[in-house]
Amino acid sequence: MTLAFRDLYAVDDAFRGIPLAGRTDACILSDAATAHDVPHDHLVRFPDVYLQHLIVELDKPGSGKNGIMPGVPQLLDRLAARDDIYLALLTGNYEAAARLKLERFDLWRYFACGAFGGDAPDRNGLLPKAVARIAACGGPAILAADAIVIGDTPLDVAVAVAGGARSIAVATGNYSVEQLRESGADVVFEDLGDTDAVIAAILN
Repeated sequence: MTLAFRDLYAVDDAFRGIPLAGRTDACILSDAATAHDVPHDHLVRFPDVYLQHLIVELDKPGSGKNGIMPGVPQLLDRLAARDDIYLALLTGNYEAAARLKLERFDLWRYFACGAFGGDAPDRNGLLPKAVARIAACGGPAILAADAIVIGDTPLDVAVAVAGGARSIAVATGNYSVEQLRESGADVVFEDLGDTDAVIAAILN
């Protein structure tokens, strides 16, 4: 995102000081544009230029950071095999960026649909979008309150709270177990390594 902003608007390190974790790409970009006096109607090209840079960055050695967090593939395998669970993606990333990142680790295939960072200006608006997309792509017709949001930031928890859904928080990101508990998460795990425990929390 920094490289794309520099290319388009000649501003270096444009996202310094702007909160990133758990926020939508659209909101992050909007804050950077405001901070650097870039008219918002000049942002239309940003997602495409960002995507071009992301493709290059993902191919660089070490770009996977910590790779897949503990237990994630095992949990997705178990949940995908159940007929009483429907997996959907809710993320602040632009859809094309989310696909690139998850395909790198063979995780995109678990999610038939979802809601993404370009779908709503406020992250809390993504859960209703995800629920509507689930129904539109052949999944069950559910209420937002029937969903369970799994994430690693207080903003993920806030999405669940705003929609009346349950939340499971996991401390593999920038926030501790205690911080996630304080944010109102219904259940908090250090990581998703104990598949049986996570599934039990989902079904509880």
